[in-house]
Amino acid sequence: MDLGNFSLSLTVKDIGESISFYKKLGFEVIDGNPDQRWVILKNKESKIGLFQGMFPKNTLTFNPGNNAREIYRSMDDNGIKTVMANGMDKKEGPASFMVTDPDGNPILIDQH
Repeated sequence: MDLGNFSLSLTVKDIGESISFYKKLGFEVIDGNPDQRWVILKNKESKIGLFQGMFPKNTLTFNPGNNAREIYRSMDDNGIKTVMANGMDKKEGPASFMVTDPDGNPILIDQH
């Protein structure tokens, strides 16, 4: 199963302070809007997302291109329960869902 590109979505208390910190580590903002309290940063091949008030805890994020619905069906077939799903009832377009691993770590599959 190809889950696509990986990034870590970090829950932050202060988006501006966090952006400043990660820029000092060599990351640059490549997407998002600090006024909307989210940004995506990149350093070479590493990506992180900073999200203020959007996720309850740090989240593993995968962007599978255009097969999130196929991955969703596969997880369901394998007995992996989803805790959130959006757009799965549509044939195309954006779709996302979330599962948790056995330790409660959230894993987001997010198709743009």
